Amino acid sequence: MELEDVLQKVQEQDIRFVRFLYCDNDGIIRGKSAYAPTLPARLSSGIGLTVAMQAMNSLDQLQAVDGMGPVGEVRLVPDLSTFQVLPYAPNTAAVLTVMTTLDGHPWDACPRSFLARMDQKAKAMGITIQASIENEFSLVQDDKPWDETLCFSSQGMLISQDFIDDLAKSLEQQGIILEQYYPELAHGQHEISVRHRPVMEAASQQLYIRETIRAVAKRHGLQVSFAPKPWLDQAGNGGHIHFSARDDEGNNLFYDPRDPYRLSILGYQFMAGILFHLPALLALTTPTVNSYQRLVPNAWSSSYACWGPDNREAPLRIASPIKTQEQQSVNVEFKPADLTSNPYLALGALIAAGLDGIAHKLDPKEPVLSNPDDIPASEREARGIIRLPASLDQALDHLAQDAVLQEAMGEMLVQSYLAVKRSEVAFYQNKSPEEIAAWHRFRY
Repeated sequence: MELEDVLQKVQEQDIRFVRFLYCDNDGIIRGKSAYAPTLPARLSSGIGLTVAMQAMNSLDQLQAVDGMGPVGEVRLVPDLSTFQVLPYAPNTAAVLTVMTTLDGHPWDACPRSFLARMDQKAKAMGITIQASIENEFSLVQDDKPWDETLCFSSQGMLISQDFIDDLAKSLEQQGIILEQYYPELAHGQHEISVRHRPVMEAASQQLYIRETIRAVAKRHGLQVSFAPKPWLDQAGNGGHIHFSARDDEGNNLFYDPRDPYRLSILGYQFMAGILFHLPALLALTTPTVNSYQRLVPNAWSSSYACWGPDNREAPLRIASPIKTQEQQSVNVEFKPADLTSNPYLALGALIAAGLDGIAHKLDPKEPVLSNPDDIPASEREARGIIRLPASLDQALDHLAQDAVLQEAMGEMLVQSYLAVKRSEVAFYQNKSPEEIAAWHRFRY
């Protein structure tokens, strides 16, 4: 949209407030609202934000990070292409923002700018990454799961049909194309999947999806939890990432009809880069202490560095293509991800790792065709199937030592991120598993 188009829509639909939203280092969606009469100036110059916010953790505790104290401001400058009238909020619209310095340059600690850089780096190689993020979430009423129906059960669909219908309508009104919905394994747990988009659009779309699910649930007298493990005795919520690559003509660069799994050499190299950097990537894709209560063996959430065709215990799964649409539908699913992550950071890091695999022509080795936890430890060691970090602290240590990811993110972003996340590790250190789950239940 152009500025005039936005202002016209604001006037036609009697919009009073426009939310300037961003996603911080901790995966929390935050923002400020501009009142309609102030919009022309705000849409051009942005809204001021203290630099300290990128050093704030999910407990609203400010961390000591160089350049992120009480002095200094950045601007939340809107990307007008992301403007949406919010169907769930009266007389309200929203726009997603880029953090810029006062002179208009992208701020070094802006997660959205990080993904934009990685997207441009891929495009310079003739690669356009597309992605879609699955959303698993738990519906809650009176601090209990909304229902106790079974996985994929029609009873689960029946009980939640009014909510799901309202959710689908609200997503459609924002141009978000729903592909599938079903009740999931845990009590009160549901999942939706949406159409893949170019990676910048996929990340931005994800913010609107989270906001919409939460708002529609509230309209139905429900709460929603995106926590990786809201209850210890139930299956956790993931945010699996499906991705593929296209050339300038839209051809799927991950597709090769001659390969047994229909994956190209480029696709294998991209996967190999992710596997190589996986221990560090987890700090960005499973970024909370609660994430590692879900990321355990035999939970279909990934615990070992490996890949396999339709292997749901492997962190990388080559998804079965749709019959007669193999060329268009071949993609890779990244499983150790959840919805506490900042999608700009998670997707940017995946691209950085994948491009490193292409640059060095890495080999992902042989596929794992069984549950890796069932493979004898000696065989796993011989095949390089390493155990992934079992805690956020371990993952952060790997990120702090990963030169490729650190260079891609830049010093200010990576140092502020590490400070924020290490502060949370310290906070939860003496909490019981039940307390950790409870603290995270409605934080995202």
